[in-house]
Amino acid sequence: MTGTIDTTDTAARLRRAVTHLHRRLRQNSLGGTSPAQASALSTVERLSRPSLGELAAAEQVQPPTITRVVRDLVALGMLDRLGDPDDRRCVRVTLTARGRRELATIRQRKNESLERTLAALSPAERSRAGRLVDLLETIVERV
Repeated sequence: MTGTIDTTDTAARLRRAVTHLHRRLRQNSLGGTSPAQASALSTVERLSRPSLGELAAAEQVQPPTITRVVRDLVALGMLDRLGDPDDRRCVRVTLTARGRRELATIRQRKNESLERTLAALSPAERSRAGRLVDLLETIVERV
């Protein structure tokens, strides 16, 4: 029974910590890009040339929502809309050079924020953080 309680408590603490870390990194890194826009850019990069339907599904939003996000990113010059050569009714999106730069900037800001935090730790704490990253990567592979 103790193992179950410990596992349950650990799972809840881990979820909270990861959620708060993600939220703080996002708040400190986006600049003028909204969280929905940054997420869409990242998903477009991962999926390559998704249709709007594929993008909406991956982002877990309704098609009208993704249509608005894409419209705004196209207006900002971060995405291009493309026709599908096999289905003229289908619209696909791809990152522009500006969209790639924006993603790189967001990621760099997140890395710099974490680097500053890690630099403030003691050497022993940084070593523990490295081991924690190894463990988190193992957990991610298993989830």
